[in-house]
Amino acid sequence: MLSQQIRTKKKKLLEELGENRLPYLTPADADFHQLWKTKYSKLIFRKSDTVPAELHQMVQESFLTLREHNCFFQDLVRIKEKDFLTPVSRILIGNPGCTYKYLNTRLFTVPWPAEGYDIKYCSPQMHDACKALMRLNDYLHIEAVKALQGQNLFETKEIKDTTVIDREQSFATSLTEEGSVSKDQSSVCVPEDDRSLKNRTSYNLTLLNYMDPLQMLYLKQEPYFGMGNMAVSWHHDESLVERSTVAVYSYSCEDSAVQESSEQGLKGRDPAVWHVGLKVAWDIETPGLAVPLHQGDIYLMLDDLNMTHQHCVLAGLSPRFSSTHRVADSSRGTLEYILGQCELALQNLQTDSDSAAWSLKSLEAAVVKQVEEIHNEVEFEWLRQFWFQGKRYLKCTDWWLKPMAKLEEFWRKLEIMTSLVLSEVRKEQQIEEQRNETISCFLLLLKERQKLRKEWTARCQSDAAESLPEDQKPECHPFWTDDDECSMPLPYDLEEVIAYLQNLVQWIE
Repeated sequence: MLSQQIRTKKKKLLEELGENRLPYLTPADADFHQLWKTKYSKLIFRKSDTVPAELHQMVQESFLTLREHNCFFQDLVRIKEKDFLTPVSRILIGNPGCTYKYLNTRLFTVPWPAEGYDIKYCSPQMHDACKALMRLNDYLHIEAVKALQGQNLFETKEIKDTTVIDREQSFATSLTEEGSVSKDQSSVCVPEDDRSLKNRTSYNLTLLNYMDPLQMLYLKQEPYFGMGNMAVSWHHDESLVERSTVAVYSYSCEDSAVQESSEQGLKGRDPAVWHVGLKVAWDIETPGLAVPLHQGDIYLMLDDLNMTHQHCVLAGLSPRFSSTHRVADSSRGTLEYILGQCELALQNLQTDSDSAAWSLKSLEAAVVKQVEEIHNEVEFEWLRQFWFQGKRYLKCTDWWLKPMAKLEEFWRKLEIMTSLVLSEVRKEQQIEEQRNETISCFLLLLKERQKLRKEWTARCQSDAAESLPEDQKPECHPFWTDDDECSMPLPYDLEEVIAYLQNLVQWIE
């Protein structure tokens, strides 16, 4: 529904523009800084020379390590019920068990070496790369806290001088400590009554991006301002904690072959240089902003900027990495959450002490609905999302294999629970009204499951999926046929089950 609204707004805006283009400013324009101050004040920029040199070295080496290990992947995303490969290659790194969802694709973190977790990496270099990005994460958290304090964008009555920590001292401390992410971040003194300040800056993951524009056959043109080639189209970042800060470290591999244009009369942004573009969302009055990005520059999008404005990434000519640190909404996107959901659902399953036979504790419609919704969530938001990305994560670590095996074990029990509901509704001993209600909600969820299974099966066989390297090709898992000796209680294809329930409903009525 939301994506449809966005498409409608975009269409209307383009119709209003016609052949015209909106104005935008770059640092070469006299009014650039005034526009930034008045309309884009929650965009904070830090030039590379303000960042510790040692941090630059660690982070830039980590980018190169990940590229050498072929750990940047084009994502197969879904837009308007079609699959597309992203022009930018990505990898998600962050707290163990975290995920991040965008464009109907759930990415799973390659865990950084947080305290208390046993993480086996494919090489020592991979460990070092993830550790460097964890250190960058700590540094950007501190920078974000200070930026919010500088603009008074937080809720607190009193801020003492101790809340502003010297950057160099803090970074040196974080390099020597072997503590966890949370331990490093807790060194920032935040008043007790201002939990939101820390919550909105405690990044739990970073989405890394890589693109070499000269290797791309085609890049979209920016449609509103005429800003040129886009690496990433206009968007709001999805799945974030409300009003949380996004922090971005940019590293373009500039060399003597790619120089900034020296033409004095050049209008607009320099196409050789990477830029971040910003605009007020769905506004044709306010000029846009194009800010050049060089090696090691950092920018922060504070408070509600991600909601009130949109941003895009404008391609230069050189290859570029970026590390985009986010406070991902973890209410439904962590391993801890989904395991908890499974345990909640399985509370309705019991075993007979004598026969060891499975049975359900309750057939109330509300209980059946809750369990079957969790069943669908585990299958389509976790298992199929994970295996749809092939074996890509094994290039970095095997950390996710055990949790996914555990989730699949729970899912198999949920399949048993579905078969038990089916067995029970076939019986006529139940009170008719309760039986009707149970069958109705059960049928809706099975129809949804059947629809999604067909969709995921087709996605795994699409031309875009087939074009991927072998180790990244989607795997349609779980999948089984009637001939398989897998002792599944129900068929993969639920058409006959659904038809039976529909007939049952009609017969009862």
